[in-house]
Amino acid sequence: MSARLTRALPVRTLIAALLAAGGLSPAVAADSGDDPAPHVHAADAGESLALYGRYPMTREASGTSWQPDTTPEEGIQDMSGSWMTMLHGFVDVLDDDQAGPRGARQSVSTSMLMLMGRRQLPDAALGYHLMVSADPLMGPRGYPELFQTGETADGVHPLVDRQHPHNLLMEAAGSYSVELARDSAAFVYGGIAGEPALGPPAFMHRASGMEDPLAPLSHHWLDSTHVTYGVVTGGYVWDRAKIEASAFNGREPDQSRYRVELGRLDSRAVRLSGNPLPELSLQISTGRLASPEQLAPDVSVRRTTASLTYAREILGARAQTTLAWGRNAAQPGAASSAWLLESTAVVAQRHTIFGRAEVVGKDELFLPGRALYGQAFTVDALSLGYLYDFAGWGRLRLGAGAMVTGYRFASALDSTYGAAPVSYLLFVRARL
Repeated sequence: MSARLTRALPVRTLIAALLAAGGLSPAVAADSGDDPAPHVHAADAGESLALYGRYPMTREASGTSWQPDTTPEEGIQDMSGSWMTMLHGFVDVLDDDQAGPRGARQSVSTSMLMLMGRRQLPDAALGYHLMVSADPLMGPRGYPELFQTGETADGVHPLVDRQHPHNLLMEAAGSYSVELARDSAAFVYGGIAGEPALGPPAFMHRASGMEDPLAPLSHHWLDSTHVTYGVVTGGYVWDRAKIEASAFNGREPDQSRYRVELGRLDSRAVRLSGNPLPELSLQISTGRLASPEQLAPDVSVRRTTASLTYAREILGARAQTTLAWGRNAAQPGAASSAWLLESTAVVAQRHTIFGRAEVVGKDELFLPGRALYGQAFTVDALSLGYLYDFAGWGRLRLGAGAMVTGYRFASALDSTYGAAPVSYLLFVRARL
């Protein structure tokens, strides 16, 4: 790419690329107070490479995943010569009240800070990704969330009706891409912590769901590999399509949230992505996770996912919606599935309305020795929430919000969870 074209590269597009490439899935252009830039196809604008190919940089999301080209942008960026850096982060303070006999109430804070960089090279791009979280400060048991399962707090007992905290180090990876022709490129991404080519963009970075402060119940069917200790991905991009494959460490992080737990690259995944329209992003992926659960080391999982994300301005509101499906087939063991539909709309810069509906097959709700141990139950959950950005200082935005969640499940669970539990959440958010 010539120096003239590099200098002419639109600054807003560069910002969006860095955001998306590190998995920021920028959903809140209100954070910067700017309206999203109109979509321009990379080939028409004469743009240089994004992190993984010649296309609008707003297409890039967490890890190497894609999102719609029309996704707005956010973050604090700086340009110095051929390098661009971007800083993005948030802190949520939650009053989490999960109802019913299995519920609990807890005040807790979740957070994420991401630093990314991109250097333009002749017909190539070099990038780095660093993401950390203060979640370990909440303690190994994480926060209460009805029907949530996965991982452990002590290495002995599984977490049930609680969401585990993220590790201190969530991503430390680099990338390199080379332009092969005007509309094609090859890339490699890898690091000691990163995200393999499996599933949709991670829930923390999807514009359709990032305003929901709680993790989806379908997390371990769709995107639980977004923090993987040891990953290498190679891929090929042709215009609006991408094929990629990963080798990675299949074991999920254990209860030692401050430790880097590198392991053998014993798992494999492949993903096909496409953006047939600027507003639409699709993906289908499958992978084999070798011994993902610490408490079930002899069980591997075949995971298959498919998702559709649509983003556009509707009646003056910036909206994005994701429909996703995931299936886990234990080897040996049974298979279970999860569906997710989530949407977020930003109205008049300050008002955000968000919702999430899920249907998940859960078979880990009871510990060994309990009467219902090992039985699978279908759980339906519906969450609705609102966030109001009430103040801002420079690029820092402050907001307050609330969310309510209702559930539907088999009557056999009434004695354990109550006939109709309803959970409530109040939160305050600071976001860069």
